Amino acid sequence: MTLDPIISIAGALALAVILASAALHKLQAPAWFERQLDAYQLLPTSLTTVTARALPVLEGALALGLLFQPSRVTSAVLAAGLLALYALAMITNLLRGRHDLDCGCAGPNSQQPLHPLLLIRNGLLIALAIPAGLPVAERTLGLFDGFVVLAAGAATLLIYAATDALLANRPRLLALTGR
Repeated sequence: MTLDPIISIAGALALAVILASAALHKLQAPAWFERQLDAYQLLPTSLTTVTARALPVLEGALALGLLFQPSRVTSAVLAAGLLALYALAMITNLLRGRHDLDCGCAGPNSQQPLHPLLLIRNGLLIALAIPAGLPVAERTLGLFDGFVVLAAGAATLLIYAATDALLANRPRLLALTGR
């Protein structure tokens, strides 16, 4: 089975923007990200700094790799693995009862406490990586195809941003309702 290249490219484009944004948050506030990583209590202290420096570089490299056909499949598989690893870190801390821990997903300027809904979000992001890693049909893409790729990628990013904002503001919204 092969996919239409529009589906693969649009998914790869959206995921690339999400990964690049995540990398930028971490690169712009390295001390914040190191504290976030340390707060998860999953790594020995000796590995926290090097991991905090390596993850944004990896995210940026995967974002770039998703944009080019020769590296798209490898980048999609690695991005799905990285997102699964992030989900595993969240699951571990949720099972520890650490629901108040900031997931670090929204960057240094917005706190987003761990919640099972974040696992669903990561699962959907992993699902977004799947079409980018599947074989695509050979066909020439035209100008309209380019428009469709950009529109589908933009729509995906808008849905992601709206969902992320709802998840980040969930505690405030619940407080308004008295819960």
